[in-house]
Amino acid sequence: MKELLFGTAGIPLSANPRTTVNGIKHVRNLGLQAMELEFVRSINITKDKAPEVKKSAEQSNIVLTCHAPYFINLNSLEKAKIKASIDRILNSARIANLCGGYSVCFHAGFYMGQEPKKVYDAIKHNMKEIVTTLKKENNSIWIRPETTGKATQFGNVDEILQLSQELDYVMPCVDFAHFHARTNGKYNTYKEFASILEAIEKKLGRKGLENMHMHVTGIAYGPKGEKNHLNLKESDLKYQELLKALKDFKVKGIAISESPNIEEDALLMQKVYSKL
Repeated sequence: MKELLFGTAGIPLSANPRTTVNGIKHVRNLGLQAMELEFVRSINITKDKAPEVKKSAEQSNIVLTCHAPYFINLNSLEKAKIKASIDRILNSARIANLCGGYSVCFHAGFYMGQEPKKVYDAIKHNMKEIVTTLKKENNSIWIRPETTGKATQFGNVDEILQLSQELDYVMPCVDFAHFHARTNGKYNTYKEFASILEAIEKKLGRKGLENMHMHVTGIAYGPKGEKNHLNLKESDLKYQELLKALKDFKVKGIAISESPNIEEDALLMQKVYSKL
């Protein structure tokens, strides 16, 4: 990536009709540069439809990312659920790649009351299988385990960065609202945002900061972490300080708005960022 691009988590609310192809065109008309394909409930684009999506993205000069289904746990105690989780990530990566997408993110799993090291090893083992399969298929899409919003979920910054160091084609999906919620209100100052970016650069080098896939949203949280997403102006997330840190560290890649008013906050971030 040559710069930091802003986009929406899914089809903009103001798109009419709300189809993927028209949504991509509408994102461009809004003045944004990226859109995340939301496969969170199901993989809703077929192999037959994917070339049309790819063509629309290329014509509109829109970068596509993808969010795989929520129903993933690479640390399940049931082998059938692990296999289903692997298949959901693989199929998301396959369809996203056919659509011209460059990055697929997902919530990797849960601790299930186990030691974090044991959980890490299990998730790494299953992710290695995913990467190996995609390599055989000549699919070089980036695989992105996401930082998660609850302490019961696998996915603190150290775990995600270690996976990115140890596995090919793996890089982080950094959700700053999840950091904030996971720590019950911390990670909400320029200094704390900068510390995350410093950790990424230390572990992954400049390439880590120049190939970012990020989520930004307002968020409601409690002692157990994330509750629900909020619009930025209705939340306590200091998004201006976050954007200043991204600017100062010369971060490049994609920043996806996951706020309920998806395109409004994407445009708000882009406007604030452009004035820094």
